[in-house]
Amino acid sequence: MSSVQPCVSDDDRRPPINDLLEVAQRGLSAKPKRLPSWLFYDERGSALFDEICEQPEYYLTRCEIALMDEHAASIADTLGSDVRLVEYGSGNARKTGMLLDHLQAPVAYVPVEISSEPLRQSVERLAGAFPQLPLQPLCADFSKPLRLPIPPRAPRRTVVYFPGSTIGNFENREAAALLRKMRNEMGDAGGILIGVDLKKDPAVIEAAYNDRAGVTAEFTLNMLARLNREIGSNFDLSAFAHRAHYNPMAGRIETHIVSRRQQQVKVGRVNVAFRADEAIQVEYSCKYSLEDFAALAARAGLAVQRVWTDAEQMFSVQYLVRASAVALGR
Repeated sequence: MSSVQPCVSDDDRRPPINDLLEVAQRGLSAKPKRLPSWLFYDERGSALFDEICEQPEYYLTRCEIALMDEHAASIADTLGSDVRLVEYGSGNARKTGMLLDHLQAPVAYVPVEISSEPLRQSVERLAGAFPQLPLQPLCADFSKPLRLPIPPRAPRRTVVYFPGSTIGNFENREAAALLRKMRNEMGDAGGILIGVDLKKDPAVIEAAYNDRAGVTAEFTLNMLARLNREIGSNFDLSAFAHRAHYNPMAGRIETHIVSRRQQQVKVGRVNVAFRADEAIQVEYSCKYSLEDFAALAARAGLAVQRVWTDAEQMFSVQYLVRASAVALGR
């Protein structure tokens, strides 16, 4: 019988309305306007993101699943036995199941997820698939300090698992800070198993964020629908458009919500003016060469121990350890 702890809430998943209002007002008064990407992930946004992953243009999930299908056993061998696996942004945990199939005597699986319903569903599914695995779900924002549940027995090492390409959503300084936070949570003997999207033909990258079915556009504009619902703003979604463009100099997709016309939007007691074609910056998706990412890891006191890629070398999964551990030959 699977040991499933109830979902622990490390902080309230939905910020108080006043806090959300302040975030929106501050971001929309900035020059240029911006909103944080975590606003995407209400329950509707999480469901839309799962739909994005099924689109033919969205190579990232397809390539990572192919990679895991080929290399999961090798990855598990590298992590070793008696691992506590802590997954940031676990979502539907599809790739996690592929890894758990090969892990030897894992101590516990700790999915950390911002949306409570996807977390509940994935834990329920994994409990059926891995009845002997202790599951310790944590409802929390992984970008903030975490209070990890006490494991049922002492792990040989804690591995922070960060699949997908979410590290790319952080600018370099923020990404280095997040990697340092992971380094602290994994402890001296631990590691980080992380998905990293690789640089490639810009046309292929741009198509992934502008699918023909318009699912990504709906996902982006859902951010405004969430603000309307949760803080009572009055965004007219038909008056805004999704735009995602690859910036080759910065090596990243830059996603914006663009005003189709001159207009005013009420956000709390503030009227926010938009010019025609004025943009709100909502997300970056950085792409890396292997050398780029090794340099980023080094800034966080980490070293790349192993790299696995898919057959076309579109995507990578990398295993990071403390730089001091590599120097000591561990």
